[in-house]
Amino acid sequence: MSNAGSSEGSIDVSRFMTGERPDGTSDFVMQQTMIRVKDPERSLEFYCDVLGFKLVMFREFPQWNFNVYFVAPVDSTDIPEDDADAQWNYCMKLPGCIEVTWNYGSEKEEGMVYNTGNGDSTGTGDGSSVKGGFGHLGITVPDVYEACERFKKMGCTFTKTPNSGGMKGLAFIKDPDGYLVEILPQGPMITKPVDCDGIEADGGDGYKDNSK
Repeated sequence: MSNAGSSEGSIDVSRFMTGERPDGTSDFVMQQTMIRVKDPERSLEFYCDVLGFKLVMFREFPQWNFNVYFVAPVDSTDIPEDDADAQWNYCMKLPGCIEVTWNYGSEKEEGMVYNTGNGDSTGTGDGSSVKGGFGHLGITVPDVYEACERFKKMGCTFTKTPNSGGMKGLAFIKDPDGYLVEILPQGPMITKPVDCDGIEADGGDGYKDNSK
C-alpha cells in the first residue's frame, strides 16, 4: 500500500468511499465478531439484559466440547420460532452479530481466562502484558449519558465514563470477561455538564492507548 502524497498521520482514503463494490461481493455481509467467554450464562445476561441484545441462534457441539451463541440487537418477534434452519438462515444474513463461544470447563477456571487484547497479561507465559491488536466492540445509543446512568445502576465496570479522558461524550464498559464495549451516540458528540460518575465536562485526563 502506498502512502504517496499523504502527510504524517494521514493517508488518502477517498477511493475506498466511492464507486461500486467489487464484482462478486455485493451480497457479502459483515455478520459476526467472535469472542471466547468463560461463563456463557453471565455473558448472555450482559449482552441481553444490559445491552438489550437477543439470542438469535445457538448451537451445541458436545462432541467437540464447545457451544456457540449468536446475539444481536433485534426484536425477539423477528427471530424465527422453533425452526433451527430458519434461525440459521436469519442469523447468517444479519449484520453485526456477536458469536459468544464457550469452551466446556472454562467456567471452572480461576480468575480471568481470555486475553482481551488491550495491554492484557492474561494467558501470557511470563505474566507480562502484550501489545494487543483487538480493541473493542461498540454500540450506539440515543443518549450516551442516560445509557451510562443505566449501566452504572446495573453494576457495570467502566474504564471510561463520558466526561473522563480527553475525548468527551463517549464511554467504555467491560463485559464479564473484560472485553471493552464502546458506547457512542447515534448523533452528534454532545457533552453534558456532569456524567454518571460525577465527573464534570472540563475534568478527566488525556487520551490513553489501551493497547499498551
